[in-house]
Amino acid sequence: MAYCEKPDLFYPNLADIYYPIVEQGAYGNTKKTWVLDRTISIAVNPAGRKFKQDVQTNNAKLDMENAILARTRNDLTQATTDNLYSMTNIIITNIRDRDGNLIYNESSGPRIGLATLFELPTFNPIVGAFGKTEYYKLVLARSENQAIDL
Repeated sequence: MAYCEKPDLFYPNLADIYYPIVEQGAYGNTKKTWVLDRTISIAVNPAGRKFKQDVQTNNAKLDMENAILARTRNDLTQATTDNLYSMTNIIITNIRDRDGNLIYNESSGPRIGLATLFELPTFNPIVGAFGKTEYYKLVLARSENQAIDL
């Protein structure tokens, strides 16, 4: 059963966390079936110029923001079942405001009109002055594979 947090002043947004069930075929091929683990409260912001990516078109060079900075009070590498997952086996999606409105959605491709899928390239615990983890700082990157079936 999925766990759901409520947004608050410091974590005003909500996001869904998915982990895979990995099955390996007889020839070594793997298949991931993504399962919703929980809905967390999160704070998201554009990453700014440090994370910009240059895109060259025929006539112009564009700078595009390539990442989103976020923070949460949850250790995303640990599922609610107490299983541990690597950062490559975590998908964050359905990021929405406190009223339930989607913030990031796809305007084309296989997920047109659906929530954007994000991968987790960076995940850092922030330890306070008294030696306790205060929150986790995340960098979210849009997944290149938006065709994943959730």
